[in-house]
Amino acid sequence: MKNILILNAHQHYPFAPGRLNASLVERMIVHLRAKGYTVQVTTMQDAYQPEAEMEKHRWADTVIVQTPVYWMGVPWIFKKYMDEVYSAGVMGLLCDGDGRSSKAPKKNYGMGGKLTKTRYMLSLTFNAPKEAFDNPDEPFFAGKGVDDLFLPLHLTFKFFGMHPLPTFVCYDVIKAPAITEDFARLEAHLAAHFPAAG
Repeated sequence: MKNILILNAHQHYPFAPGRLNASLVERMIVHLRAKGYTVQVTTMQDAYQPEAEMEKHRWADTVIVQTPVYWMGVPWIFKKYMDEVYSAGVMGLLCDGDGRSSKAPKKNYGMGGKLTKTRYMLSLTFNAPKEAFDNPDEPFFAGKGVDDLFLPLHLTFKFFGMHPLPTFVCYDVIKAPAITEDFARLEAHLAAHFPAAG
């Protein structure tokens, strides 16, 4: 489990130039390489080739998604990436169709993934405070958590047979940022889930 692919899904806006997401990616690279991992990075604002991205997914033991949360989901460029890369992967490189067979066309939808030895981790930056989640007294999310909100992305990776690591979150990054603490929490999260590569 030595190969790590980091996907930087930040999309530039005047109020969100992407410094935090870029800094988180850089800290991940330094930490993981120091532990003996080989790291590749795709920055979605840059040019990429779908065929090369599929091969990176096949190469990776773990895929880390670093993304801001825009309108309760990922930025448009990440959706574009999924439509281009993952849709191409359905043709056989990342999964065998949708997992169903002609003998049982009503069973096992979504279970045809080929990346069954691959893990993934979401790393998210939110304007929302931590207290907005998992709290039935807060009306907007009404008791739901971050992973409830990101169920569609979790299911996308499950479609390819991948297995989740615990999600990492930076909260309240615009109105009440705590970047030093976020960096320290990231280091601890990586240390817990990425031991030295053997």
